[in-house]
Amino acid sequence: MQQDTIKRYKSWFVSAGIVVAVTLWVMSGSLGNSEDKAVATDAVVAGPAKNAVRVRTQSAEEVMRTIVVNGKTAPARIAQLSAETDGRIEYIGAERGASLERGKLIVRMDERDRTARLAQAEASVRQREVEYEARERLKSESYVSDAQLQEGLALLEAARAELTRAKLDLEYMSVRAPFAGALQERMVEIGDFVKRGDPIATFVDNRTIIVSANLSEFDARFVDVDDMAEAHLATGETVWGRIRYVAPVADEATRTFLVELEVSNDNGKLRAGGTAELRIPAEQVFAHRISPSLLTLDDAGNVGVKIINGQGEVEFVVADIALSSNDGIWLAGLPEVTTIITVGQGYVSDGAVVDSVPEQDVETAVAVKGDEEAD
Repeated sequence: MQQDTIKRYKSWFVSAGIVVAVTLWVMSGSLGNSEDKAVATDAVVAGPAKNAVRVRTQSAEEVMRTIVVNGKTAPARIAQLSAETDGRIEYIGAERGASLERGKLIVRMDERDRTARLAQAEASVRQREVEYEARERLKSESYVSDAQLQEGLALLEAARAELTRAKLDLEYMSVRAPFAGALQERMVEIGDFVKRGDPIATFVDNRTIIVSANLSEFDARFVDVDDMAEAHLATGETVWGRIRYVAPVADEATRTFLVELEVSNDNGKLRAGGTAELRIPAEQVFAHRISPSLLTLDDAGNVGVKIINGQGEVEFVVADIALSSNDGIWLAGLPEVTTIITVGQGYVSDGAVVDSVPEQDVETAVAVKGDEEAD
């Protein structure tokens, strides 16, 4: 009887078993998904791992902000010497590049009859002087009128003027150095005939060198005439001098102001016409000294440094270089106490939250590890 009942309901038992098995399988999948979701939720809550950077906290120092601009050197004066009378070159007194004192002969022309003209003018003056003195004596005796006396005076002055012209014409035969300097170029040779106004030579004042540069509108306000400054020449020399000129009006094309530094060159060793770096002290500022290797670029191509701000985030600060030397560079515009990223700044972006590791902690860990390895 029991066996008959089992056979009758066998299909039901099989169906019920299948339903139970499927239910268990579905429930096992749901549990697995719940666990996965829980793990994912925990991961979201934990957030991504932070980048670690090495930092150094330092205080600003008071330094002299220096204006650094590129410029060029030039002679203090350049004179274009021309003939002041006609004549043929008969003597060369200096070669190109020669250093001359003021008044030294450069070239001399053939005097021709100018000496004779001078003697004639001198004789004419003596004659007119005698005539005038005689009329003065006769005037006192009423033998000569006032008009005749004034005529004699006019003739005397005309003779004196002619004598002056004769002297100058003879003097113009010699072309001399207008000031102490060097003969840059000579355009004539012996035998050349020149007329008044023809170029003779180019003479430069190389006893004083000028370093000229253009300052921005921001920097020009810190510079005044008679301020002291230095220049680094392309030859490696460093020279000091005074500011002799600051342009009162900016250049229309560049909006910059021309400034000139006057440097003494009495021995003539400094060469003009080269490049130079002009360094002008500007103002006292608070700045941080860092290595140039800490500078980086932002997305816009600006040069700057990355620091950790008060919120613990990375902040990019555009570099305002107040001073540069062999010991490093000084950056102005940073907080007085600043935490600067020294290692890892290339792997973090502006606004990122990072793990800051002080440099002294790293140095301490390295020292401890070295002691352990020594033991």
